Amino acid sequence: MPVPLSILDLAPLVAGGDVGDALRRTLDLARRAEQFGYHRYWVAEHHFTPGVASAQPALLLGQIAAVTDHIRLGSGAVQTGHQTALSIVEQFGLLDALYPGRFDLGLGRSGQAKKEALRETAKHAVPQEEQVVDGLLIPKPFSWAPIFASKRTALASSLLQQPGAESLPLDEILDQIFALLAGPYTDGEGNEVTAIPGAGADLEVWLLGSSGGESARTAGARGLPFAANYHVAPAKVLEAAQAYRASFVPSSSLAKPHLMVSADVLVAEDDATAQRLAVPFALWVRSIRTGLGAVPFPSIEQAEGYAWSSADDDLVADRVSTRFVGSPATVAEQLRTLQRVTGADELLVTTIAYHHPDRVRSYELLAKEWGYPFPVDQR
Repeated sequence: MPVPLSILDLAPLVAGGDVGDALRRTLDLARRAEQFGYHRYWVAEHHFTPGVASAQPALLLGQIAAVTDHIRLGSGAVQTGHQTALSIVEQFGLLDALYPGRFDLGLGRSGQAKKEALRETAKHAVPQEEQVVDGLLIPKPFSWAPIFASKRTALASSLLQQPGAESLPLDEILDQIFALLAGPYTDGEGNEVTAIPGAGADLEVWLLGSSGGESARTAGARGLPFAANYHVAPAKVLEAAQAYRASFVPSSSLAKPHLMVSADVLVAEDDATAQRLAVPFALWVRSIRTGLGAVPFPSIEQAEGYAWSSADDDLVADRVSTRFVGSPATVAEQLRTLQRVTGADELLVTTIAYHHPDRVRSYELLAKEWGYPFPVDQR
């Protein structure tokens, strides 16, 4: 049986659409994903992004839970850099109280990751070259440093935190989250408080990361499952997987490493149709890479009307070349290569298309090719 296949959804807006339309599409896709047999349905957290409606994972997950029955739901990922441990535990504790045992609490570092990216850029004087590892393309890395150092990023960051607030180190906020989930939370002097809702919640805690940095190492050291981003940072996926496994220590919840790897995919009935539907993706990625945030996903006609430069090509090359596009057989084979090379225990796929039926159809075709739906007791 192939490894489990799950979905990451950004609740993307499309050109000419609005937020309500994007969210209704997400609810419909989640219902379909459950019918198709996908293992998990995760939603992202992005802020100040014109083309992404998934800004508050817990709120969106509550709506998805209400229209689905059994598919696991989760965050990919809650950004710990501008939330307290208590707010995170209360949000997901509330979800678990209403829909017990269905939620994955996926955590990311956000603000801390920006600082690390700036340090890593300064440290690596010799750039990593593109390579192919056992059939898997590992492209040159993209540097986020100019975007993270921009005035727009500074403005966004100022609105995500109270004035003067400092993000807690990853280990510290994890300590607080686990202590609040276990309940009661004590200060060592006999004083205690209990998170209601939150204490006792049945959550599966994950860490997500885009490199072999702190998130990968911490997930391993704490014996937590880890999700590595091939779709966001394909150049660093092998580094992330290696760092996670090298640092892994068995925990009460996980006896051996458990790695999920993400990928951008688009499936259609044949390769030519898929390639046609994929045309707007490069223009959408360009909007992200220029630091303005993802725009509403363009139509094919809008994308074809854009005058590309060589600089534009370089800006999006790693994302476009590592997106798996084609017929069900073509994409399934590419996903099997990704799984084999990374040793992933699960795969997480994300698909964006201008027309909603094309996106739904992509997930349906892939699920059938993957062998879904599996019997419930085999998931």
